[in-house]
Amino acid sequence: MAKVFISKCLGLLLGFLITAGSQPALGSEDIPDQYPQSLLYSKPVEVIPHVWSAIGASAPPTYENSGHNNNLSFIVTGDGVVVINGGAAYLLAKALHDEIKIITKEPVKLVINENGQGHAMLGNGYWAERGVPILAHVDAAAAFEEDSGDILRRMQRYNKDKANGTKETGPSDTLETERIIKMGRFRIEVRLLGPAHSPGDISVWLPEQELVIAGDMAFHERLLPIFDDTDTAAWLESWKTFEALKARYVIPGHGHPTNMAQVRRYTRDYLVHLRGQIAKHLAAGGDLKGAYEVDQAAYAHLDTFEQLAKRNAGRVFVQMEFE
Repeated sequence: MAKVFISKCLGLLLGFLITAGSQPALGSEDIPDQYPQSLLYSKPVEVIPHVWSAIGASAPPTYENSGHNNNLSFIVTGDGVVVINGGAAYLLAKALHDEIKIITKEPVKLVINENGQGHAMLGNGYWAERGVPILAHVDAAAAFEEDSGDILRRMQRYNKDKANGTKETGPSDTLETERIIKMGRFRIEVRLLGPAHSPGDISVWLPEQELVIAGDMAFHERLLPIFDDTDTAAWLESWKTFEALKARYVIPGHGHPTNMAQVRRYTRDYLVHLRGQIAKHLAAGGDLKGAYEVDQAAYAHLDTFEQLAKRNAGRVFVQMEFE
């Protein structure tokens, strides 16, 4: 059974794994919409049997990509569909559902929000209208409740008419550490592995398939953003738990499906590098202005580098000043 499973997976993932082992991940913010007949940025692909993902743009949210700049994944369990991420807007959630209905007749039975950000939760209203339960971590739910008005307004500004129908709709259920879901052919472990990119970041672990839908624990192909409430030291501690899963396949929060080595390179290793550069800067008596110029050249090929690198350095400096 395991050999059959791996054989089916290799055809699709081989290109990703070769790239991961031999050269930097390359993406481009200039690539046009890959699926123009849909609001989705790209058509869902079957990563391994029965696990699909619509890969988002490796760029900031825009009208052109409809806010689809994260990965919208779903699992066809044999007894219903589990969707990971509500989407950045009502109409984007509908577009994902339209694709699901082409792939399977199974109903969507659960939506999981990977965190409290707009592209995880703003589409919740579409699923709630259809009576689908929505699950998130309690901290993600609280963060969204506090900031949802601002999150919605920011999305409306760039998404214009594509924001139609979107309302502030949080999850209907929350977890604190873990939720085990047994549905059809899958055991699905929804787990908080520790602090990461934003409050309540969770990962979805499929132990029998050795695949993790990492959420924003892991980034690939674009530079990760560091927020004011991102604790980079705690993220590195949580990373140890993430690696301990020993996942063979990783669907990151952003970027194409890959393996653990690649997301380690562009998540953990980037955090270690940036913190190391800021530590040297602090030791030399450097100030915040100088922190913006620390060396991050090894990551300059990543999408969103120009938008985020200096901002990340400044936020890490402020954090590490008081560590």
